[in-house]
This record gives sequence, structure tokens and C-alpha cells, in this order.
Amino acid sequence: MRTRAAVIRETGKPWVVTELELDEPQDDEVRIRFVASGMCHSDEHLRTGDSVARLPMVGGHEGAGIVEAVGSRVTRVAVGDHVVCSFIPACGVCRYCSTGRQNLCDRGAEMATGKLGDGGFRFHDDAGEDLGGFCMLGTFSQRAVVDQASCVRIEEDIPFEVAALVGCGVPTGWGSSVNVAKVRAGDTVVVFGAGGVGMNAVQGAAYAGAKNLVVVDPVAFKREKALEFGATHVFADAGEAQQAVVDMTRGQLADHAICTVGVLTSDVVNAAAAIVGKGGQVTVTSVGRQDDEQIRLRANGMVVGYQRNIQGHIFGMSNPLYDIPRLLDLYRKGRLKLEELITRRYTLDEINQGYQDLDEGKIVRGVVLHDS
Repeated sequence: MRTRAAVIRETGKPWVVTELELDEPQDDEVRIRFVASGMCHSDEHLRTGDSVARLPMVGGHEGAGIVEAVGSRVTRVAVGDHVVCSFIPACGVCRYCSTGRQNLCDRGAEMATGKLGDGGFRFHDDAGEDLGGFCMLGTFSQRAVVDQASCVRIEEDIPFEVAALVGCGVPTGWGSSVNVAKVRAGDTVVVFGAGGVGMNAVQGAAYAGAKNLVVVDPVAFKREKALEFGATHVFADAGEAQQAVVDMTRGQLADHAICTVGVLTSDVVNAAAAIVGKGGQVTVTSVGRQDDEQIRLRANGMVVGYQRNIQGHIFGMSNPLYDIPRLLDLYRKGRLKLEELITRRYTLDEINQGYQDLDEGKIVRGVVLHDS
């Protein structure tokens, strides 16, 4: 079967939209016709080289669509089901899944190669070269073959463009506040970066009852949007935010700082550590450039004496099979803003323009709508 897809062939080069050959699903695999795909910053890290992956690679790891075909051992979904793909698979049987840490599923080991369960690839170009799908998905393709462990069935009334966002960015941001930081009512929370993930960290902290919810972002458009999603104070730089937090907490500083910037740097981590008080936590959600060191703190003055905690995580410590439907239920009840996250919709051929808009701070989240 032929499919159109956006591919990264070489670091630093633009996305290339091309036709590929797609294999049929094997025993534990599913073929999905994607209707919508979220444009997460993590895919752009493939292009810039901030993240190292096997190239060429079909991009996209936030996708929702319809199941077209299933392998002989597939039990999780059926032909015709509406599904969202979790960027972290959940096999259900590895050490981490069986102890309630599905976000650490061992199947995630091949996220950067795109290999499926048998160690093979399902995308191939006309020269016979194998291509992986990012996070074993490749949602920037009209169709893809994925492992059933990556599939979460959803109700048919959920719009595909909304559903696509809960495959990564929404649970990662929401979970940063709710699952990882464990924000409680009355807390002071500072979120560094108000993009697609950061905006959901804001939503999660507001939902959990944060009293002071401070957002730091240099882009005026994103600061304005953050106020719509629950922020109580917004600032263009960390210095302004630091003084404001000192004033609003009478010198006690914040309970939590959550790092959700597009590219993590040591300056951001240092600012986050400085803005939390005794017993506070810095939650590190962002990733930085592969060859840089982002966490360099003085133990005496910044960590030990103040009993600060630095906590990393993946996927907001979310369980895809449980948390994705739960977040969609909150959306259906009007308690979680998802449609409002989408600033602009793009065709697959406009993907480079979409990422340019993201880099220039013009959008919170873009969505690719595939041709049917």
C-alpha cells in the first residue's frame, strides 16, 4: 500500500513530503488511517538534531484515526475503532507496566529507531530503504502500521484533532503538575515555557488548586494565552518572576517549578531551582540538546540546604490506557480545554510552515489534518 508521509532524511534539513510503501500489519500490529496529527516540538528535535534518532524517519507521534486492519493476535482494538496512539506503548506485561509505571514500558526502547516488535520496519521508500516511524508510530503519514500496545480506543464523538493531542502533549503537561509535582490546593507553582506542553501544565496546576500560578515565557502571545488557561501571573523573564514570587509568598518562594520550555538549558534549571523554597520541587519535563549538560547545581546552596528535589519524568508519569480516556472525559465535561490549544491547522504539505510558526512563537499547538 502507498502512503504520503513527512520524512526527515538528514539533520538540519527541512521535512520532505513523499510517497512510501507501507507493509501489511503482522500478528500483533494494526494499520491506522490517521485523520489528525499533533505537531509536537519533539518532532522538530529530530530535524534540528537536539535528539538523536535513526534517520530517515517518518515524523509524528501524536495521532488519531480509524483502524483499517489488524493482525491475527490483536485484541485491544478492532477494525473500525477510533483510536489515539500513545507515544509511549503500554505492553502490559513488562516489569514497569506490571508495577503500574506504564510510562516506562520496555517497548519504548525503540522510540528513536521506529522498529516494531520483530525488530523490523513497515515503511520503505522506492529505493528500498527502510524507514522507522517516530516513537514507533509515524503519524505524519496518512497511514501507518503500529503495535497494538500503542493503541487506545476512544469514543466516536471525540474529534480526531482533539484526540491526537492526548497522545503526548496533554498528558505530559497535565501529568507534570498533577502526577509528578503533585500540586495541591493553595500551592504556588511556576511554569517555565507556555507551549503545547506548558499550557497543559498550567491547566493541570489550576485544576489541582494552585493559588498562585506563575508562567514565564518571552512570547507575549503565549503569556496572554496562559492567562486563558488558568495562570494568575505572567512574566517575560525569570528575574521578574523571581521578585514577584518573593513578594506573593512573603519570602517563602514557590512550592513547585515546572520546566516545559522548548529546549531545556542550564539557565532554565538554575532559575527554576532558585524560585522554589525549602522542600520545593523542580519538575524537569523538557529535553535539551543532546551534547549539552542542563543540570549543574551547587549542592550546598541550591539542593541540600533547602532540601529541594529535582525530578525528571516521561509522559507526565501517565498511564496511557487509563489517563488518555480520563483526560478526554474531562474535555467532554468542559473541564479541560483541548480545542483551545489548537492555534492553526495545516495540510501535510504545509508541515515546514507549521514548524516555522512554532519556532517563531506564533502558535501554541498546530495540527496536521490528513487528506481522507
